[in-house]
Amino acid sequence: MCLIALAWRPGHAHPLLVAANRDEFYARPSQPLTEWPDLPGVFAGRDLQAGGTWLGIGPGGRFAALTNIRDPAQGQGQGLRSRGELPVAFLGGSLNAEDFLQQLREQRRHYSGFNLLLGDHRQLWHFNSRTGRANALAEGLHGLSNADLDTPWPKLQRAKNALRQCLDAPQPQALLALLGDPTQAADEHLPQTGIGLTGERLLSSVFIASTTYGTRASSALIVHADGSRQLIERSFGPGGRYLGEVVVEA
Repeated sequence: MCLIALAWRPGHAHPLLVAANRDEFYARPSQPLTEWPDLPGVFAGRDLQAGGTWLGIGPGGRFAALTNIRDPAQGQGQGLRSRGELPVAFLGGSLNAEDFLQQLREQRRHYSGFNLLLGDHRQLWHFNSRTGRANALAEGLHGLSNADLDTPWPKLQRAKNALRQCLDAPQPQALLALLGDPTQAADEHLPQTGIGLTGERLLSSVFIASTTYGTRASSALIVHADGSRQLIERSFGPGGRYLGEVVVEA
């Protein structure tokens, strides 16, 4: 998952709104959003190469989402374990978010750099593996891409501004629409993450499309005050070709 824009509003009729894009190589095998037969009540897409997920919901109102961290100072080496197993472990487990992240702090060295969002309709936590800090999110609009929470990359600012327009009467289709923005940032506003100018340009849009790499899944999640949730995922192939849509009510 490479972009997440969210509105966290405890006590509101819709305490959590999430609009998220997963960007990945098209050749990496993946399964669209579905209930996992080995984890009843867990709904998520599945990375068929490593077995994990990038975003999902689980029993008891659980929510989890993941982005990697792109940092030239740290290099791009691979951790011994897949980051995608972390959302799965939380969604299918019994620990609350705070206790889960407390345990993860000692184990984070086994994974390449990542951000992790965990919670439910009552609490929401963020964890950055580079710093080892776990923080309960303050109420408001937040965003994650491949840096720390709310790092003002142009694509993330565009997504958060678009999400702000959806707050009064949130609809899944509006959240999905904002995730389809192909606008690339001007060169002078591009971050420097060690992938060269061509790469920075390609990855600077909310929705990414090329022949080999791009937005594979767009997810819209609306959580209601009673804990019920609506999750919609759209899948895409090379060049941004639309492949289908899955709707989950839980």
